[in-house]
Amino acid sequence: MSHHRRAATAALALLLACSAVAHQAREAVTRVLFNNRTGNIEVMHRFLVHDAEHAVRDIVGADADILSSKATRDQFAAYVSKRFKMRDQDDNWLELTPVGHEIEGQFLWVYAETPIPENLEALAMSHNALRDIWPDQVNLVTVERDGESQSALFAGGTPSVTIDFDSGS
Repeated sequence: MSHHRRAATAALALLLACSAVAHQAREAVTRVLFNNRTGNIEVMHRFLVHDAEHAVRDIVGADADILSSKATRDQFAAYVSKRFKMRDQDDNWLELTPVGHEIEGQFLWVYAETPIPENLEALAMSHNALRDIWPDQVNLVTVERDGESQSALFAGGTPSVTIDFDSGS
């Protein structure tokens, strides 16, 4: 098992431990995939519909309805895009383009993408979606590039995490 896969497994174990300890812990999982075929970094956020439904009432208003209103889902997706940010090693922002969203079973997925920058050596991220509503919100981000996987856990006061890539990649 590679060092990066062990780190991802450890981060997932920590997330699961947080779930077991916290009474009403809320978690979101984000996958950041470097797709060399398309030349894009693809971002896939997964939220529990139950959590999104409760949060969207704070974000949009008491009448918000994730399940039956596309407009409400659009507003939630816009909220997420404002709270998930990525920068390169030179502190340049990577502009994410929203791709869409969908409900799949108990999950609400929010998608975005950006072109893969040339000579990307590091990726600094912040993920504050729902963390501004609930202090116990935990967001796990897994970054997959060239067969390697690294994870970042946003919990408590974690403002940002930087993932370094080997320059030989």
